[in-house]
Amino acid sequence: MTDQRPEIRFRTNKSPQRIRHGFPWAYDNEIVTDRRTKKIPAGTIVDLLDTDRNFVAQVAFHPESKIAGRVLERDREVTIGLDWIAAKIAFARDHRDRMFDTPFYRLIHAEADGMPGLIIDRFGDVFAVQPNAAWIDGLMDEVTAALEQVFGNVAIIKNASGRARGLEGLSDESEVLRGSVDGPIPVSMNGATYMADVLGGQKTGLFFDQRPNHAFGAALAKGGDMLDMFSHVGGFSLAALANGATFALAVDGSAPALELADQGAEKSGFSDQFETRKGDAFEVMAALATEGRTFDVVVCDPPAFAPAKPALQAGLRAYERVARLGAALVRPGGYLVLCSCSHAADISSFRTACLSGIGKGGREGQIVHSGQAGPDHPVHPKLAETAYLKSIFFRLQ
Repeated sequence: MTDQRPEIRFRTNKSPQRIRHGFPWAYDNEIVTDRRTKKIPAGTIVDLLDTDRNFVAQVAFHPESKIAGRVLERDREVTIGLDWIAAKIAFARDHRDRMFDTPFYRLIHAEADGMPGLIIDRFGDVFAVQPNAAWIDGLMDEVTAALEQVFGNVAIIKNASGRARGLEGLSDESEVLRGSVDGPIPVSMNGATYMADVLGGQKTGLFFDQRPNHAFGAALAKGGDMLDMFSHVGGFSLAALANGATFALAVDGSAPALELADQGAEKSGFSDQFETRKGDAFEVMAALATEGRTFDVVVCDPPAFAPAKPALQAGLRAYERVARLGAALVRPGGYLVLCSCSHAADISSFRTACLSGIGKGGREGQIVHSGQAGPDHPVHPKLAETAYLKSIFFRLQ
């Protein structure tokens, strides 16, 4: 099998040691590029060699990407195919099934689960698959067969909405690959029922990564009320109501997301304590302040304001503004929860922006907790980008 794979190699002034020590990417400026390598189709699995032509790893190659090689396998004799994919999925499943009593979780978290560019979320017997890299997009038949091999008769949806697919030159056409899905799927989590639109919702339909932060926020809201900004389908607010909050207001710019939040509140038995408001988050927060509204817990969980380094400074200013507006809506002794899913903003810079916003809002407080993604979103120890989610819980005076 090895003589069938193309080969690429490191430049003479570049060392493979980072990859030998576990780093999962080879960048384009580390690899020899010539007319031959430029002709290798995107997503081809190749052998990466050092300058002495010693084998380093099997990598998924993309001649037009800054990440030229994504490490797949450090054994030259292993074949990347159905059995390899099924083994990765089964290994990932065993961890999730130890963590969760119900079959709702992220099953594959890209590089951290040894499958770069691949996201799989599980909704019972429905699997939403995001193949965000060319190599895995070309192996979707094998991914489908592997899921059936590990889990049996299941429904499988290919979600092609990820921004990364465009960078890889892939189409944005989603499709149902196996079985059928009749509509939004009810998901039990933190005592509430959430409605996940796996066919047309944001990402794969639900944000499993915030599960432990939803639970911590719910504990703070017990016996009080909550404002859930950028609520999507009611992540923080429905968990709070399930834990004894008296009232929750969910705000989002998406009418379909708020409709799903209402459905979740109804299925959970919270409709009388739950309201939604559609609108721009900044405008709604300003309007609530004008109305004199305050809450025991205010949560702000916006989309990624700094998805990449060029957007970092503008993103940090947006996080500061969110903190300032949110702080004005917290009762004395209440809690402000600020979240970021931006890869480019590390925890230190995000915390600094939050504290600046709180201070500019005339408030002081203490940090009572910092959260990250749940255990179904493992962190690759050599890739900081996989520790993307940050949630900081402040108590304000």
